Amino acid sequence: MNKELMRKKILENRKAINDKELNEKSQKIINHLYETDFYKEAKCIMAYIDFRNEVKTEEFIKKTLSENKKVIIPISVPKTRELILSELRDFDNELIKGTYGILEPKEDFIRKTDFNNIDLVLVPGVAFDKRGFRIGYGAGYYDRFLSKLDESVPKVALAFDLQMVPKVEEGPYDIAVDYIITESGIIECK
Repeated sequence: MNKELMRKKILENRKAINDKELNEKSQKIINHLYETDFYKEAKCIMAYIDFRNEVKTEEFIKKTLSENKKVIIPISVPKTRELILSELRDFDNELIKGTYGILEPKEDFIRKTDFNNIDLVLVPGVAFDKRGFRIGYGAGYYDRFLSKLDESVPKVALAFDLQMVPKVEEGPYDIAVDYIITESGIIECK
């Protein structure tokens, strides 16, 4: 199955998850994340803000902030297909719907951050294989960003079991994640 068909099929399956199931499975995934050493040791975490039935991250972000860890969120720049990184301090009061309908910081709350400060990255995606390769939404934002990161920074995908596929055809610029956390547990990719 080619990437486009796979993306369409997985997105349809993910969209079919009801709210109760979405919240329960998301909580299991986040609980697995809390148990990892890479989470416990991280001081500055880049997290995505979920949309369209992705693994829920709002409560995770709030809890992480309450533990005095820094949370960095991406801002999409469609013109260059790059991500601007901004420190988030207050989930409830600093965000507004931005590019693609995803919550982003209001202009007054953009606190640009250097990617070298990040010591854990949570990576969204549509489909993943056990080697850590992913199908994103097709614009390449994360692959561009991940290629700049030091290899020692753990790249962790949060995904539902239904997003796991036998094999993703990787391209020359695709960057694999190091771990995938699903409701069933943690997959070490390398």
